[in-house]
Amino acid sequence: MSGSRPSPGGVVVPLRPRGERDGGAARRPDASVRAGSSSGAGSSGRAGSSRRVERLLARGLDLGVVAAARAARGAADLAAGPGAAVGRRAVRTGKLLGRRVVGDYEVDELGFDEELTEEVLLDLLRPLYRRWFRVEVRGAERVPQGTGALLVSNHSGTVGIDALMTMVAVHDDVPGRRHLRVLAADVVLASPVLGDLARRAGITLASPGDAERLLRAGQLVGVWPEGYKGVGKHFRDRYRLQRFGRGGFVASALRAGVPIVPVAVVGAEEVYPKIGDVAPLARLLGLPYVPVTPFFPWLGPLGLVPLPTKWVLEIGEPVRTDLAPPGTAEDPAAVLDLADQVRETVQETLHALLLRRTSVFR
Repeated sequence: MSGSRPSPGGVVVPLRPRGERDGGAARRPDASVRAGSSSGAGSSGRAGSSRRVERLLARGLDLGVVAAARAARGAADLAAGPGAAVGRRAVRTGKLLGRRVVGDYEVDELGFDEELTEEVLLDLLRPLYRRWFRVEVRGAERVPQGTGALLVSNHSGTVGIDALMTMVAVHDDVPGRRHLRVLAADVVLASPVLGDLARRAGITLASPGDAERLLRAGQLVGVWPEGYKGVGKHFRDRYRLQRFGRGGFVASALRAGVPIVPVAVVGAEEVYPKIGDVAPLARLLGLPYVPVTPFFPWLGPLGLVPLPTKWVLEIGEPVRTDLAPPGTAEDPAAVLDLADQVRETVQETLHALLLRRTSVFR
C-alpha cells in the first residue's frame, strides 16, 4: 500500500473499479491493514506517540459528529411524532457509535469513509439542500452511469458551500446514488479538524495524480477550476467565470478516458454577497481572503447565516474524451482549447438560467 495517504483509524479499503465494487462480494479487507498504523523499524517513539494522539483525536471527532448528528435527527423525528422510525434510528445510532468506539470501520486509501458520509455527513447537509436552498437539479440523467466522469462547475458562495451542495445533489438526485469525490485546495485539508472531516467525506487534494486515480477507478470526481478567484470574487462580478487555470482537469480526464460533464449552479453567488476583504487578517491567518458581506462581521455570528436563496443546478451534455487522438493530453494547446470549450458551455448555461430566473429567493 505504498504511497497511500490513509485517514487515522479504521480499515483501509483499496480503490477498485466501480464494476468490481458493485458486483463483488461484501467488502471485508484484511484487518491487518489499518490506516494510521506505524511501519518500519526506524519509526521513532515520538512519531508513534504523535500518530496515536492523532488517531485518538480523529476517533473522538467521529464520535462527537455522529452523536450530535443523530441527536439532532432524533429530536426532529420526535417532533414529527413518535413511532417505530425513532426506535429504528436509535438502534442504528447505537450500532454506528459502537463500531466507531472499537475502530471497526473502513476507509479507502485516500481517507474516504463511506459509512460516516452516508449515515452522518450527508444527513447534516440535507436540511440546507432540501429546505434552505431548495436545490433543483436539471439534467441529472446526463451523468454517465457505470463509469468514471469529471464534473466541472462554476465556483461561488464565498466559503465553497456550492461544492457541498453538489455532493448531496449527485448522491440524492442523480441516478445511481453515487458519491462525488471533490478535488479541493490544500488549505481545506490542512486543518486538523476540518481536514479530517473533509477526507472522510471523500474530498481530496486537487492534484492530477489523485484525480486520474479516482477517475480510472470509476469514480465521479468534481472540480471547480476557478479556485479561490471564483469562490471569493466580489459580488459585482457574480456569474462571470474566472480563468480555468491551465486546464489540468482536462488532461486528467483525457488520460483516464472519461467524459467531462459541465455543471452550472445559479443561486450560490448570493448566499454570502462579498463586498470587501480584510487582507491583513487574511495574511495573518494564512487564508486566501477574509470576506466582508452586508451582514458579516457587523451582525456577529448571525452574519454567518447564509441567505436562503433558491438554487438551480443544471448538468450539461458530457464531452467525450475517449474520442480524442492519442497524445492529446500532452498537447498544451489542445488541452487549453478543450478547457475553454467547457468554460464557455458553463458560462452560456449560467446566462440562460439567469435570463429565466424571476427571483433570487424563489
